Amino acid sequence: MGRLQGTGGRNKAWRTLRRLLPYYHPYRVQVALGLVAVVISAALATLIPSFLQRGLDDLRRGVPVRALVALAVGMVATQLVAGGLRFTMRHTLNGVSRRIETDLRRDLFSRLSALDAAWYARWRTGDVMARLTNDLSAVRMAAGPAVMYFTNTIAGGLFALVMMLRISPGLTAAALLPLIGLPFLMLRLGKQVHARFEAVQSQFSQLTTRAQENLSGVRVVRAYQQEAAEVARFEALGHGYLEANMRLAWLNGLMSPSFALLAGLGGAVTIAVGGQMLIDGRLSVGSYVAFGIYLGMLTWPLIALGWTTNLFQRGAASMARVLELLDASPESVHDTGTATLPPATGGGRSIEFQHVSFHYPAPTALNDNGEAATATYGDHNGTPRWVLRNVSFRIPAGGTLAIVGSTGSGKSTLMDLLPRMHEIQQGQILVDGVDIRMLPLRELRAMIGVVPQEALLFSDTIGANITYGLAQPEPARLHQATTVAQLAATIAALPDGYDTRLGERGINLSGGQKQRTALARALARTPDIVLLDDALSAVDTHTEAAILHGLREALRGRTAIIASHRVSAVREADHILVLHEGTVVEQGTHDALVLLGGRYADLLKRQQLLDAIEAA
Repeated sequence: MGRLQGTGGRNKAWRTLRRLLPYYHPYRVQVALGLVAVVISAALATLIPSFLQRGLDDLRRGVPVRALVALAVGMVATQLVAGGLRFTMRHTLNGVSRRIETDLRRDLFSRLSALDAAWYARWRTGDVMARLTNDLSAVRMAAGPAVMYFTNTIAGGLFALVMMLRISPGLTAAALLPLIGLPFLMLRLGKQVHARFEAVQSQFSQLTTRAQENLSGVRVVRAYQQEAAEVARFEALGHGYLEANMRLAWLNGLMSPSFALLAGLGGAVTIAVGGQMLIDGRLSVGSYVAFGIYLGMLTWPLIALGWTTNLFQRGAASMARVLELLDASPESVHDTGTATLPPATGGGRSIEFQHVSFHYPAPTALNDNGEAATATYGDHNGTPRWVLRNVSFRIPAGGTLAIVGSTGSGKSTLMDLLPRMHEIQQGQILVDGVDIRMLPLRELRAMIGVVPQEALLFSDTIGANITYGLAQPEPARLHQATTVAQLAATIAALPDGYDTRLGERGINLSGGQKQRTALARALARTPDIVLLDDALSAVDTHTEAAILHGLREALRGRTAIIASHRVSAVREADHILVLHEGTVVEQGTHDALVLLGGRYADLLKRQQLLDAIEAA
């Protein structure tokens, strides 16, 4: 049973590494050149002992010095050519492995950019980053150096074996007898290396995740004075990573001495049996010396075979982790639409929700503490909780819809459904009468400008952040968008204006400045549909009024959906929805809802009271 499991593990490792073969195809000429250089250099290396053998035997026969000099020149020339070929094989095959790593990283990033929110809800950023960095490095070592050394081991060992057989088949059989157990030892240790390296990489992912979360949330850590506690948690993970590495290091340390012990036994047999043959005159001095060198050339590749096995097993373990990303697919949002919409005529797009209901996925993954990664979206039994129920409304082209409601009522979720960040379970969402699931994601999202509730900015210039998503940045669009977002004065005060570089996630801007930058980014695209998800929550009332005044003109001819907890931001909307626990409980114009005296009117009264307190 153990042998069957071991065979299955080796087959699985081979199947995993076989997925690298398509990445070799663009570089097949370089790979062939490198492998030929490996084989030829190994063949030339086996000629050196034969030169030595001939020289020693010629010395005993008393040949002229000129003949010995010619042999020496031949040895040097052969060594120089072999050295040049070894340089070629290393430069070529290691270079190919670097290119394969780059191609694989590109494909991984492309795959990650196509996955949906449901997939990302189950994966931690640190784990993904570990696979994009540490695991890819292990795959590169298997794709290049391991292949090179394995080929060199096989070729060098075969050539040395042939030369040993030419000298004495009997002595060769006796010298190789102790090496019979080498393949069994190699396979057994190789399987354990694979398992322990997987454990190392898994521990590294946890360590990376902890570091990433702490660096991203450093303000929260400091605000709650949790530096010491977080250092202790990181230290515990570091000790776990150290222990996993020490277990792997112990195994690696066992491999080479074990192989060297078997090789040493072969050398001892050579001394005993070969020495007797030399005394009996059945072996010349030159042949005896050459045989010892060939035995070293044979046993060293066998020892190196343990190292290459180690590299292949590490590479297979890491490739399996990489393939989890490369083979991932969106869990709910699938880009299968083929329909097209005619160009907008300047009046925006009509939007219609027909009996839309939505819930987040039920828990499917566990974190390190055994808790469901998506448990907040359902009850403790994993039953999904409906976030939106039977939502219906229609916005004519160029109209403005406002959505208000308490925290957790489903405002942001409703906004995310239009660009298909999530997939609805019931109902339909139509744009110009076409179900959005029938449209290609690229076409659908190209017509939408989004200002999310949490403004995310990139580590680039503020100008590049505003023109993000534009095929060709246009100064006129840039200036118009910053003017509407009330950002012109802020940019003018920056040391390098539009060329001022922002910190990670725009950390050197205030919350209001980040929101206004995100608003300018959405407006710069001049989209047909604009989604503002509480986009002015961090802006003071005076700036909000100025932005809303500019927005009325900027949104003319565009369809807009505005979600906000401030009535002042939505009172001018053509139609207002009031959400409560995912259900539309009120809808109408501002005046009609105030007269109704329901939730909307209560929200207005609370805001007026807060404004009065703030003014006082």
